[in-house]
Amino acid sequence: MKRSLIALAALSLSVPATADRADEALESDTNAWDFVEGITTEVGPRMPGTEQEARGRVWAMDWLRANGFANIADEPFDMETWVRGEEMAEVTAPFAQPMAITALSTSSSTGAEGIEAEVVYFPHYSDLEAAAPGSLAGKIAFVSHDMRASQDGSHYGFAGPARWTAPSLAASKGAIATVIRSIGTDNHRVPHTGTTTFAEGVEPTPAGALSNPDADNLERMFARAEGQPIRMKLVMTPRDLGTTRSGNVVGEIVGRDPSLQPVLLACHLDSWDIGTGAIDDGAGCGIIAAAAKHVAAQGQPLRTIRVLFAGAEETGLWGSEAYAVAHADEPVFVGLESDFGAGRIWRLESNFTSSDTALYRQLAAAVARFGVAPSGTVATGGADLNLVRQQKGALIDLQQDGTRYFDLHHTADDTLDKVDPAELRQNVAVWTAAVGVLANHGEEIVLPGAE
Repeated sequence: MKRSLIALAALSLSVPATADRADEALESDTNAWDFVEGITTEVGPRMPGTEQEARGRVWAMDWLRANGFANIADEPFDMETWVRGEEMAEVTAPFAQPMAITALSTSSSTGAEGIEAEVVYFPHYSDLEAAAPGSLAGKIAFVSHDMRASQDGSHYGFAGPARWTAPSLAASKGAIATVIRSIGTDNHRVPHTGTTTFAEGVEPTPAGALSNPDADNLERMFARAEGQPIRMKLVMTPRDLGTTRSGNVVGEIVGRDPSLQPVLLACHLDSWDIGTGAIDDGAGCGIIAAAAKHVAAQGQPLRTIRVLFAGAEETGLWGSEAYAVAHADEPVFVGLESDFGAGRIWRLESNFTSSDTALYRQLAAAVARFGVAPSGTVATGGADLNLVRQQKGALIDLQQDGTRYFDLHHTADDTLDKVDPAELRQNVAVWTAAVGVLANHGEEIVLPGAE
């Protein structure tokens, strides 16, 4: 008979050895702030495949070295690199006015002279799907498929296709360009960038995201245009640089028993170019590195703790895939990632909750005092944990409150002032408590199907 998750958490009365360090992190940790403040101040934006991202790797390795990590390395890989150019949008008729826009990665250039055409309005992604082949020839598609805030960020999965695949779909129906409503939950006149993907055989076209207020305004124009065509001019001049070099930064807290599989803590070091990558994902790298350092301060852990600052996540998980290839023959004990800002952690998920209840309840007890609840949701792991998923290994998701995350996600507003120091410390405390349990766990994790 299955016991409730809350009961399972309550059954464990033991306190992990790292409890004092976790409590200290909650009250006074400065390591995570030091990392995110430093990299956003001294490096700033870290667009994948660029010199700025390379500077970020050097900075991160210096930080790890100064903070007692061992086996620090920059593991290089090649990638296809896209960079932003000039960006401008304006309605030219019948209600002429400028609009705030930003280009989507992998989209093509309008050329310096720009393009001007009639706009066709699609309230939802499904409306674009229903459009007849060839019906958008010579026109600009406008897809207004809005996102709503949620604590777990789950509405991103609903809204995301408008960015991920709508430009390709519109191009396949003849559109010469696509503009979308930003995939974000704010009402600021700040557009959200991100990557779009053009299907095989579909030639990339210019594609950009309008700020939410501008998308609202464009909708109102269609409501009162009384059949008059709405025309828009776009100037977006991104460039493909071809193959450039990126890399994954790794470092370790070396464990007492090198024969045991390591605990892998991941984040991504790159960021979009229009902000400074504080929330996405400088904070995540600061959190995992600070937690590893706190666990080490309690005494050398049994298992090695490896931190992975993945490169080039934003434009296609290049670093995650490269790391999985380079380390395919190195089994990982358990993988965790921090890549959802710096909001408070509120829920503990794993993919072994029902198969290794002893370990799960130990983890649940370790983090409960920080306001983290147990959950029956099965962890799937962050984007940079491809290696662990390919190994069908153990995963933990320390779910952060993402209610306001998509106000900032992929925008120029992703800056240090949006990081709450108290919430950042709570993250470090929870990570310290959980990693302390995992790094000192001598037995293998029992995964579903292996009971």
